Amino acid sequence: MLTEVIREKLLQLSDEQYRDFQRSLIPSVSPDTVIGVRTPDLRKYAKRLIRLDDIHEFLDDLPHKYFDENQIHAFIISEIRDYEICMKEVVRFLPYVDNWATCDQLSPKVFVKHKPELLEQIKIWICSDETYTIRFGLGMLMKYFLDDDFDQSFLDMAAGIRSEDYYVNMMRAWFFATALAKRYSAAVPYLEERRLDSWTHKKTIRKAVESFRITPEQKEYLKTLKSA
Repeated sequence: MLTEVIREKLLQLSDEQYRDFQRSLIPSVSPDTVIGVRTPDLRKYAKRLIRLDDIHEFLDDLPHKYFDENQIHAFIISEIRDYEICMKEVVRFLPYVDNWATCDQLSPKVFVKHKPELLEQIKIWICSDETYTIRFGLGMLMKYFLDDDFDQSFLDMAAGIRSEDYYVNMMRAWFFATALAKRYSAAVPYLEERRLDSWTHKKTIRKAVESFRITPEQKEYLKTLKSA
């Protein structure tokens, strides 16, 4: 079975030192499920696997046993060139994503050519009850819709999310910090008007102040908005 072949290869690629380091970064994942394969090795292996005629056997074999299998699953999906097939696989995989690392590594290249369709799916994702589905939707909104395709409503979408989950609100802070870097005049009113919850408000300012893409003058002003 292909899953067993892939698992054996991942075990061969395991780096014990990296495994121990990685376990400390993903507390939501059981340490016993982390094999410890370095990301460049996973990406390289995924590009080989995507060429296999029977790769669907691995993609269909959910849930996976190991964190590293989820990682390589994300990288394989990211290489799919057909938008409809890729989106189908993303939607099928997201309910099994249980950590921020796999969520953030899932970034299909084909999405850039299908932004109108992607935006409609993002609207569905951010209304989910699932932590990493929301986080993924926000990540895609941040990656593809703060540049030439920007619209003020996208900031409203992110501001309107209500969650107590750390990983959702961390992505919201990352989203607004990036918006401040790219669309400062559009984004800063969300802080001035206290439109975010207190934690996300403060984290957004902290991330923005650490950014190299925001001017010193803007950073000084943002510091005056810390209290919320």
